[in-house]
Amino acid sequence: MSEMVRWIEEHFDDVPPTPALVIDATKHMRKNERRQLFSEDLPQMKTAEGRWFEGVCYERMLRLVERTDLIGGIARKGADAPPAGSAAALGQNGLFYSNIGDIKIRGNGQDLAEFDLLLKDRDGNIAFAEIVTSPTDMKEFEAEIRFKKRLIGFIYGQAQVPFLLYSTVDVSRHPIVKRIMKEPENALILAGPCEELKRMIQGHAVKNHIRKSPKNPKFFRADEIRAKRPFDFKALHEERRQRLLQMVGAKTPKAEFAEPDDLPPIVRKILCGGLYPSAAKALCASYPLTIRGKPIPCGDVPKLYSKVVLAVNLPDGDPIVYLRSRNRKEYLKMVRDKQGGFKFESARTPHMAGFFLWLETLAPTLGSQVAHEILMTFIGPGRNSAPYVPPSNAQRQQKEPKPQKEPPERKEPGQQRQRKAPAAPTAKPAGGAEPAKAPRKRRRRPRRKPGQATPTPGAPLAGGPTSGT
Repeated sequence: MSEMVRWIEEHFDDVPPTPALVIDATKHMRKNERRQLFSEDLPQMKTAEGRWFEGVCYERMLRLVERTDLIGGIARKGADAPPAGSAAALGQNGLFYSNIGDIKIRGNGQDLAEFDLLLKDRDGNIAFAEIVTSPTDMKEFEAEIRFKKRLIGFIYGQAQVPFLLYSTVDVSRHPIVKRIMKEPENALILAGPCEELKRMIQGHAVKNHIRKSPKNPKFFRADEIRAKRPFDFKALHEERRQRLLQMVGAKTPKAEFAEPDDLPPIVRKILCGGLYPSAAKALCASYPLTIRGKPIPCGDVPKLYSKVVLAVNLPDGDPIVYLRSRNRKEYLKMVRDKQGGFKFESARTPHMAGFFLWLETLAPTLGSQVAHEILMTFIGPGRNSAPYVPPSNAQRQQKEPKPQKEPPERKEPGQQRQRKAPAAPTAKPAGGAEPAKAPRKRRRRPRRKPGQATPTPGAPLAGGPTSGT
């Protein structure tokens, strides 16, 4: 185990929570979150409680880092972060602060990961911490931890990335937590139930609490850490996208998309591209779209949504459809349902600035055939029949019938026969002799009427005078 992680695990209780400390933690919350800390609305209260508990752990760590040289520093966050965070914009790559003091790693302006705490050991190696208040969604939690370790390890050149898990509930027996804690550089810290901590601030006015930022010698700014491996996330994404489309075109099995390769493992969501209108209708026909249980008619898709974007999450290989609303500035995130279609999960608004701006730049590039191959690779057949796939040029040429000779035109009775144009004059051969002329065609006699007898040679014509005897 990392020396720093082991020391924090053993000495975290040396800084017990006090009423002054837990009240200071409310300074890292927004005003509406402070009001919701004791709200009767359970979801709002739990969200505010989680934000407040992050502040409690941060305040305790501020006091703990000064007691040892094993901890090289702690990143500012919350109320101690720089006063003006960096607004998300395309092209941003690395560590940034949000407008409320959260620490994030961005790739092309998109938030790739968020860190509840960021630490440095005495050698300058970066460690991070996650703070949880419930053991739900532990499967996704494990995947998130593994991704953040890969992300820090790649950007900052660390073979090992220490990790600390702070929890209000005892999750030590959870199988996923046990698996995470088998790694020697990880540690679990139980910080006590939230209910006991909240009793310390009952009756105290926290709405307008004033707290000055401490002058801690171990403070550092997260956005000033220099990357040892600078990266262009958009270029890495495009390379990964091309690799995915090549594998789809080669009929690669779904399981092989999760295998490691030579590309950096920091691109998880592949934006395959926008769909042409015909491809969007074909997708809807085979994989029905539903919003809160109400199906979307395929004919209404181009009327309601100006853009349809197809994406794939790796390594799981889960396709996602984003619908750009015509009436509102938002993208509807559609995820796979159990019936072979897509259902609405959440909305992506300009609040998620980096990702929203990236989606806005995507133009239609995928036709029905490519979109069908992607969905067949990661989902299989949809709920309805397969969408129409236009044939390729080679298939179209094979199916087209060979041109046939037109039958000769039938002449109408009395129609005169067209004469051929006279041949062009030819040059005289050597010797001065003229070429032989073509024989003249004989004119046909007119066709006799039926019942008319053939005259005998030398006999008088019918109706003429007869000779005497």
